[in-house]
Amino acid sequence: MKTDLNVLVIIPAYNEENSIARVVRAVHEAHPEVDMLVVNDGSTDETSLRARATGLAHVIDLPFNVGIGGAVQTGYIFASRHGYDIAIQLDADGQHEPGDLNKIVSVISNGEADCCIGSRFLEKTGYTSTPIRQWGIRFFSWLIRALTGRTMTDPTSGFRAVNRKAMEYFAENYPDDYPEVEALVMLERKGFTIKETPVHMHCREEGHSSITAGKALYYMTKVSLAVLLTRFRNVG
Repeated sequence: MKTDLNVLVIIPAYNEENSIARVVRAVHEAHPEVDMLVVNDGSTDETSLRARATGLAHVIDLPFNVGIGGAVQTGYIFASRHGYDIAIQLDADGQHEPGDLNKIVSVISNGEADCCIGSRFLEKTGYTSTPIRQWGIRFFSWLIRALTGRTMTDPTSGFRAVNRKAMEYFAENYPDDYPEVEALVMLERKGFTIKETPVHMHCREEGHSSITAGKALYYMTKVSLAVLLTRFRNVG
């Protein structure tokens, strides 16, 4: 990674004991120069123990499960307080490709944007998702375009990087529940610049997604309402 900036990879993790050590090691092998923080979101398994056993990452153990929003915000607070220049969010399930860190970091380090999203759909990469997820992503892309005028191909991606300014904003202001789409609208409203870059994504090998078929309707409704309300309320 060609940058003199201090980079922190934030890995929120909830019951990912079967993948967390592999993910931490993969990031270190690809980019030994970056620091890592695993935010153990009240896991009931050995996620924390296995992350610590690698000796390659800082680990914060939240006392109970606060959800992805709270876990990620914990990472942004850590990054802000410890003087990092760039913070990267990366999932603990092994679906994100550590080799693509260069792509999203370079957009930030070159000053092209305040936030860079790793998109699975900006270019054809062979990645496929379930029909309901594909429909949901298209819907949120349409919603963001209708509200902001911006086209985003992968607004639900959990693989993204932010600069110091956006990091400090997120340390103070971050959505609690299913935050990815709402966080982008918040950034847009505050005048931050957002860009996408193509990345690869692997199929999940271990664990289960938090968004099950039964939760899909709640997820769509909750995120849509949160995004709409963001257009009218104070976002910090």
